[in-house]
Amino acid sequence: MGLDISKAPGLAPSQDKVALSSNYMSFTDGTRTFAQQYLPELYEAEVERFGNRTLSGFLRMVGAEMPMTSDQVIWSEQNRLHVSYDTAVVGGTGTTVTVTIPEINGAASECAIRAGQTVVVSNGLTSVKARVNTVAGASGAASSRTAVVTVDTYQVAELNAGGLADAAAVKIFVYGSEFAKGTPGMDAAIEPDFTQFNNKPIILKDFYEVSGSDAAQIGWVEVATEDGTSGYMWYLKAESETRLRFEDYLEMSMVEAEKKGTNGAAALTAAKTEGSEGLFAAIEDRGNIYNDFAGAAAPGSGALGDFDAILKQLDKQGAIEENMLFLSRATALDFDDMIAAQAGGGYASTANASYGLFNNEEDMALNFGFSGFRRGSYDFYKTDWKYLNDASTRGLTADIDGVLIPAGTSTVYDQMLGKNIRRPFLHVRYRASEADDRRMKSWVVGSVGGAYTSDIYAMQVHFLSERCLCVQGANNFVLFKSTI
Repeated sequence: MGLDISKAPGLAPSQDKVALSSNYMSFTDGTRTFAQQYLPELYEAEVERFGNRTLSGFLRMVGAEMPMTSDQVIWSEQNRLHVSYDTAVVGGTGTTVTVTIPEINGAASECAIRAGQTVVVSNGLTSVKARVNTVAGASGAASSRTAVVTVDTYQVAELNAGGLADAAAVKIFVYGSEFAKGTPGMDAAIEPDFTQFNNKPIILKDFYEVSGSDAAQIGWVEVATEDGTSGYMWYLKAESETRLRFEDYLEMSMVEAEKKGTNGAAALTAAKTEGSEGLFAAIEDRGNIYNDFAGAAAPGSGALGDFDAILKQLDKQGAIEENMLFLSRATALDFDDMIAAQAGGGYASTANASYGLFNNEEDMALNFGFSGFRRGSYDFYKTDWKYLNDASTRGLTADIDGVLIPAGTSTVYDQMLGKNIRRPFLHVRYRASEADDRRMKSWVVGSVGGAYTSDIYAMQVHFLSERCLCVQGANNFVLFKSTI
């Protein structure tokens, strides 16, 4: 019987003295194995091709985190001091104005205009001043409640003669009062109302598991993550990235969270997962929206007109002096172009822009990126918001361009504490008590990695948080959106 050498490794005959692929295993073949005699040059460390991949930090910059012990947080915000109605109609005789009275906290309210007060009635461009003669009692459903205000005009016979036609939509506000000698005083007092808001926390969870065999296996790649974890155990990377991803979710949820609406899926109610109000939802509901900033305008000077329109809206709201802009890259460049254009197209001219504000001088190299500027009576601090640029989050979409957030604190009445408190306009509330702090919980179970709590031959790492976002004074916020 002859000897069969066809399957013996390295003994297959060849008529030429050359190295053949059948003589050794290649690292570049489909198996990519190291079972070969020629070791390639190894780069053991992973290449951080996406830089720092974490997105959290936005809320830490603009707000705070505070514990709470309830299932919801309720706060109230002041209404305006002066009396005005922006939905009103001139009556058929030209001497009456029918005002629509908005609901307060979902309930019907009375007309705050009283007999004897002096008012301005305007359609926006034409105004007529008058004294209130009588005010008929409010009537109608809570959502469409109206009152009829009869006025005596000062300069013209009636409103029609002053340029306000019958059935014309007008606005009305009180600027004072006038009474004759010896007449009784004001016949009713104004009881101030407040507007109440609330939010509820949501529970966030995540989980990672590694078997005992994999936890005990070393790899050839040296892992390194953003939180400083390093080593040759692959499960270290997987567990660390799960934690980092969960921490990002804590912030992203506060930005993106939505409450279930009336048309939302009924299954959410059944599952008791009806959402929460995040930053974008709060601004869209109670704040200011600016669509297509500098979208169709020339770079620089065209954006200034858009920005001035925003300033005029801020004047109508709280007029907070210092504000922060968190912007996408494209919108940040629009702002840079807008500011640079105020110096005559560059820094050669000092007619419109100050060098000192931007820490630049004529002899310095030009810096076309600006982090702070002042316009009118407002100061703005601008920064890129990584969340809007990252290709795996909002960088995938093109509808959100940035947010304007007021700096400082607001004074509100806390229903739970029963007193006025000062809070940042934007802050996170998380569930916590002496028994359980749910700001950011993590725990290990199983029988691997130092945990000996069960007969599961694995290490399970659990993450949990329960939190919500409070957006107070949302009328001072601006959300930049794109529609084109």
